Amino acid sequence: MRVDILIDFQWEIFIVIEIISFISLLLFGVFRYFFGNKSISTLFISTFLLLVVVEALLGIAIYQYTGEFSTFQMVLLIFVVYACTFGIVDFKKLDRWMRRKIGGWRGVDLLTAKDYKIIEQNQDPKYVAKVNRNSAMIHLVVFVIAQGIFWMMGLDTWDEAMYYLTDFSWFETGNYQDSPYPNETLYSIGTLWAVIFAIDFLYSWSYTIFPSSK
Repeated sequence: MRVDILIDFQWEIFIVIEIISFISLLLFGVFRYFFGNKSISTLFISTFLLLVVVEALLGIAIYQYTGEFSTFQMVLLIFVVYACTFGIVDFKKLDRWMRRKIGGWRGVDLLTAKDYKIIEQNQDPKYVAKVNRNSAMIHLVVFVIAQGIFWMMGLDTWDEAMYYLTDFSWFETGNYQDSPYPNETLYSIGTLWAVIFAIDFLYSWSYTIFPSSK
């Protein structure tokens, strides 16, 4: 397939991949827990994993062809990173939900003692707050290290870094040349990540600051 075709229909391809991925996850649960067919269910989960790889390769192919890091590649990067990190936790939640629902339809208990313990923990506000605090702090460490590396690539002295840390007007210009980042690609990644980090950090700590009454 010619790369220019991939570029022309990149968003359509991405949407189709995401739809197939979601359907694959649902069919995984249906065939494994409703029909009890592990072979076919394994095929569907393998399809999902393969599509994650396809998304990554799609982004790489387009970048190599255009030499630019676009919004599309940014979206792909977010989805692929999510699938390889937080997506694993969310998949486990989805898996438990499917076993609970399908087990109820079949009149059988598909949950394990460990599942019930996890479900009970997830209903404990203190436990949920602790998990989110830990997640926020891990994200903070990774964010600071990565951003530090990005800035080191674009700056020569500590004084320059202090300038950018005390004056964030560069963040609003939309031009990487006014920023501490060495190029447009890292500027796009760094600034978007900063926004996502701020939202995630505040959201995670909200469970501690405003705990549930349950």
